[in-house]
Amino acid sequence: MSSTEAIEVTVTAPIASFRNPLYQGIQAGLPCPPPSTVGGMLAATVGDWESVPRGTRFAMAFTAEGSGTDLETYHPAAAKAASRKATIKDRHFLTHINLTAWLLRDLDMWEQAIRTPVWPLRLGRSQDLATARIRRVFLASGGTGTQGHALIPHTTRPDPAFRNNGEQMQLPTAMTIDRARTAWGIYRYARTGSPAQIPADYTTPGGQAVILLPQIHPHTAFATA
Repeated sequence: MSSTEAIEVTVTAPIASFRNPLYQGIQAGLPCPPPSTVGGMLAATVGDWESVPRGTRFAMAFTAEGSGTDLETYHPAAAKAASRKATIKDRHFLTHINLTAWLLRDLDMWEQAIRTPVWPLRLGRSQDLATARIRRVFLASGGTGTQGHALIPHTTRPDPAFRNNGEQMQLPTAMTIDRARTAWGIYRYARTGSPAQIPADYTTPGGQAVILLPQIHPHTAFATA
């Protein structure tokens, strides 16, 4: 079986919050960051989307050790001034998060960008700073791997022995630069991890399935939508 060199990025933060954009007027949280959020973080490391190679794709896995709810000032987006008054809303958050992302193209560029990012590294809300570690790894091509905590396209089918490979979610894959349009995708994610064996684009030496997610660059994602 052939192998491919990749960059493995590990992002950690004490607190992160990922608002579900399908719910308006409430701060419902997602159990993992959507692809658009991770794509935005990568774009920030190189400065802007114009500096991101248009063919950029990544695979990802995510864990959180805990969760909670606090209060946050909420500013409604409304046409009428009377409807734009700030109010207090519950906010769902995750604690001690760990995001692993794999990049297989433009390795030198991403390695430099993540080690010395143009903008501070954030995942989710702008006030929640994160840190990143990066290393070169070799991934085996093809085969099957363990789903674990990977975010995967909903079309990925597990071994028939595993009936449940996580919850199905509709998540933003990419947004236009002016944030006027969103490209949506349907994904599956197992909060507590899944032992399901699934067909993979690549696998890590430890057997983790690495499945590349769709295009996240605004120009490319909407050109192929």
